[in-house]
Amino acid sequence: MPLALPAAPGLEGDMQKTLLWIDRASTLAGQLCGWSIVGLTALISWEVFSRYVLNHPHPWVLDAQIMLYGLLFMMAGAYTMAKEGHVRGDVLYSFFVPRTQALFDLVLYLVFFVPGIFALSYAGWIYANESFAIAERTFSPDPLPLWPFKFVIPAAGFGLLLQGLAEIARCLVCLRRGQWPSREADVEEVDVDKLKAMVEVTDEDIAALDAYVVQDPGGERRR
Repeated sequence: MPLALPAAPGLEGDMQKTLLWIDRASTLAGQLCGWSIVGLTALISWEVFSRYVLNHPHPWVLDAQIMLYGLLFMMAGAYTMAKEGHVRGDVLYSFFVPRTQALFDLVLYLVFFVPGIFALSYAGWIYANESFAIAERTFSPDPLPLWPFKFVIPAAGFGLLLQGLAEIARCLVCLRRGQWPSREADVEEVDVDKLKAMVEVTDEDIAALDAYVVQDPGGERRR
């Protein structure tokens, strides 16, 4: 995304605070549910040991694995959107000025995203309540309660819809100001250029250091 502007005073400043609050909520939900990968890994490892070493498999483990993976997948949607991590066909998009980018995003959000996610949330809520009404369980010799997992569907839809409304607001701000508003920062891949700028190191400094520490075939350092 192009250079982002800091929060402005007044009404736009309040909107920016709200947008960042939504980003933080999506980030927190994604980070908390991300720990399910640890439980999933531990569960699979334990089941493999129990099945092949102790010769004692557990029929319910497969259902639990699917539920944990589903939780991880569904609840990552809003987090990924907050970090702009979804796949984007930006062959031409990256060459557009911010206002053009915002216009394209706004149209796509309103035409495709909002109706689709609203339908997901609405249908998921009905689906989960029907499951709750009959105390639905998995089809297994050792059945697990299934209805709590189905409530993940409307929860994930609500999170996506909330984050989507924040993205729509960002589009409107960008259309007005000509630049994208800032986002909530999070752990990301290391950007070498940014890292060098932070420590005030140039490529020439690195080359000089390499020349200093590299040893010649005789074992002596070159200076």
